Amino acid sequence: MKKDFLKYQAQTSHYPISLEIAKAKGSYIYDTSGKKYLDFVAGVSANSVGHNNYNVKRAIKKQLNKYAHVMVYGEFVQQPQVDLCRLLVENSPKNLEAVYITNSGTEATEGAIKLAKRVTNRAEIISAKNSYHGNTMGAMSVSGVEKQHAAFRPLIPGTKFIEFNNDKELVNITSKTAAVILETIQGGAGFIEPKNNFLLKIKQRCEQVGALLILDEIQTGIGRTGCFWGFENYNVQPDIVITGKGLGGGMPIGAFIASYKHMSLLKENPTLGHISTFAGHPVIAAAAVATVKEILRKNLLKESLRKEILIRELLTHPSIKEIRGKGLMLAVILESSEMAQKVIYKCIDKGLILFFLLFEGSAMRVTPPLTISDKEIKKGCKIIINAIDEIVK
Repeated sequence: MKKDFLKYQAQTSHYPISLEIAKAKGSYIYDTSGKKYLDFVAGVSANSVGHNNYNVKRAIKKQLNKYAHVMVYGEFVQQPQVDLCRLLVENSPKNLEAVYITNSGTEATEGAIKLAKRVTNRAEIISAKNSYHGNTMGAMSVSGVEKQHAAFRPLIPGTKFIEFNNDKELVNITSKTAAVILETIQGGAGFIEPKNNFLLKIKQRCEQVGALLILDEIQTGIGRTGCFWGFENYNVQPDIVITGKGLGGGMPIGAFIASYKHMSLLKENPTLGHISTFAGHPVIAAAAVATVKEILRKNLLKESLRKEILIRELLTHPSIKEIRGKGLMLAVILESSEMAQKVIYKCIDKGLILFFLLFEGSAMRVTPPLTISDKEIKKGCKIIINAIDEIVK
């Protein structure tokens, strides 16, 4: 299987981890040799209720027995789509009234940018340096790392970048700005939290000049940081919110959410201002409904914060310089990128899956399923500490 993987499947790097996967269940992934791995990554924050979750799987099977794709998005009334949109709105601030479901987080970014331009009749988008919002052309254009862009220029014009957490940069938001798009917590940059009410100050500046605030909740949303939306931790309400990853319980999905008034503009001038064939796929929407209900029913919001405390208590070592992030979105910062790489691969050898961050080489991603048990957390943290000890020695 690995030979064919390398021969026929397009690769994203020269050195993929290349575990040959046989099955996955709960917090564990099993390879074709029968070895099991405790998963501290959750498909990069996507498998929020664990692998092969019973209720998610049941919802998928139930919907498959009724119908799968029947029509392009927005033309037929389909119960899973309606249920998902209602559920998201019921767990959002009052200004977020209408949901547009997409196939992924990056597509949600594209839709949010289009909506902001449509609402304001402006072209300028302001984003943050070292940000990541996806890898399609529009999403890449508002992502703030030039080494990821250079080979693909020209990108979409009219984008400017400010420094995250720098209040002096607020003056760059002007009457020409359609929207400011920010990750609630910067992901690829190293799980950088907003400080000193930075997001609230951005929102206030946007209101002063008539711009919109788009918050990217693709990683922080749906319970991962202890609230349903990450921005609830920071006393701010966006005009548009983007979600994805953990929403689908391991299935591919995204969405952007705004006021009904704003979202209605996509219906005219032009008609069909934003369309998609498979967006809101009923089987995937059913999985998302089951995922959100599971997170709420099991009180996994507060559990994320409690488990964060446990992880921070267990991961203490002279070589660990810092643990960034909130809830179960944590980045363990080591002394160097070389050490981080060695620890990640040694942990995989020992049966623990860790992973890298896009732009912070000294970081190890710790984003397990929200359903992970205390026993599993203790086991994984012990493996990390042992791996660091072995490398230091």
